[in-house]
Amino acid sequence: MFGSPAHRRFSSGATYPNIPLSSPLPGVPKPIFATVDGQEKFETKVTTLDNGLRVASQNKFGQFCTVGILINSGSRYEAKYLSGIAHFLEKLAFSSTARFDSKDEILLTLEKHGGICDCQTSRDTTMYAVSADSKGLDTVVGLLADVVLHPRLTGCVLEQTAGAPGLSLGGDYSTWPGSAAQDEEIEMTRMAVQFELEDLNMRPDPEPLLTEMIHEAAFRENTVGLHRFCPVENLAKIDRKVLHSYLRNYYTPDRMVLAGVGVEHEHLVECARKYLLGVQPAWGAPGTVDVDRSVAQYTGGIVKVERDMSNVSLGPTPIPELTHIMVGLESCSFLEEDFIPFAVLNMMMGGGGSFSAGGPGKGMFSRLYLNVLNRHHWMYNATSYHHSYEDTGLLCIHASADPRQVREMVEIITKEFILMGRTVDLVELERAKTQLMSMLMMNLESRPVIFEDVGRQVLATHSRKLPHELCTLIRNVKPEDIKRVASKMLRGKPAVAALGDLTDLPTYEHIQAALSSRDGRLPRTYRLFR
Repeated sequence: MFGSPAHRRFSSGATYPNIPLSSPLPGVPKPIFATVDGQEKFETKVTTLDNGLRVASQNKFGQFCTVGILINSGSRYEAKYLSGIAHFLEKLAFSSTARFDSKDEILLTLEKHGGICDCQTSRDTTMYAVSADSKGLDTVVGLLADVVLHPRLTGCVLEQTAGAPGLSLGGDYSTWPGSAAQDEEIEMTRMAVQFELEDLNMRPDPEPLLTEMIHEAAFRENTVGLHRFCPVENLAKIDRKVLHSYLRNYYTPDRMVLAGVGVEHEHLVECARKYLLGVQPAWGAPGTVDVDRSVAQYTGGIVKVERDMSNVSLGPTPIPELTHIMVGLESCSFLEEDFIPFAVLNMMMGGGGSFSAGGPGKGMFSRLYLNVLNRHHWMYNATSYHHSYEDTGLLCIHASADPRQVREMVEIITKEFILMGRTVDLVELERAKTQLMSMLMMNLESRPVIFEDVGRQVLATHSRKLPHELCTLIRNVKPEDIKRVASKMLRGKPAVAALGDLTDLPTYEHIQAALSSRDGRLPRTYRLFR
């Protein structure tokens, strides 16, 4: 009944008892492995359609893909409009469209392909993205095209005129499907934006608010200095007419990139032609497009917000009252050659919070840790940031400390700026370059990050610099490059943002004088009465 035990061929040690695992088994066909020709696996393919829309893709092994539409649109283009339109559109994204009656219907459609969606806006880019199973590419591109070009803003009352509750925008819209739902969507969007604004002012981490303030100070009332977040007073003013006027000028095919990661390029192009070529958007065909082509004008200056920060974070372990300062100088555009030396300089400065736990790649040997946080234990934070755009850039340092030590803190930061233009140690430079390359490569292991990198680069330059090309540029940065870009930066006027108790904040003129001096010291002040 049981007989002798059966052996599966090649799987039992008894079949070939004397052949080590390092040797091929006799009689087994020789395996044929796939080969990669040159840099093919890294290649980013770009195709431009007849209407000017660019389709960019990067193949990546895996079951899932990330696909999205990036648009050259954002708060920097709102000079002629109400501030906050881009922020409003971000919160309104993936709501009802010509084909989908509600956001729930969109989410259910994506769910069939294991998909999730997101929309993000920055000062110069708006990004609609979906991650889903690659087999659902056709559905995903069709959905994206509908969300971007056919949001259901026509034929329904977007809002009732402020101060006249009974007055509608005209026309009988009661017969439109989901008319009441759209009113609700707009109201929900207003609530979402208002909640975000309140959260921005209440959260213990002031970095987003300081970033907004430093841009406002550096580029006063122009381009990237315009409000990134929708001002409260504009919430009730944004209506169908305003949105359509903006969308008509900025949501045009020549300002868009359809980017995909983990998809076949030909299939993506085919889907783009099907859903994005020759399509009439909901706001009608553009006549004469009026696009703001203003170049960023760096002005420098100071923005101050006096605020009681003593009760920002109460509880068992309350955060002590802090004053936050951000000092910045103009750097360069990401299209310039100096962008890479500035990125290395930013990494060399590094920094973080005083309670940040150390670890590999944490930057504990960066200048702001070694020279600032490790020496001045009363400082709670010292972090370097680099913001770069197509026509300008901003390198800044954020620091926070007790309000009584604001003057000393500002002087420490100005001294660090002056030291940027001095001798650069080869060891710290190599460490910063290695850290920048490792951060770049580790981030690019994530599919959504590759998608954003592909989309942003193709949107800005019509092509993409590959990771190994960027690493070569980083390796080629020399100490004299850092000294050169830092010295050039220090010749400009500073931008300053200050938040909290500002009683002891030095004047803007004194901060400017410190950054023009040899040692970064603030001019001495003498008081007759204390």
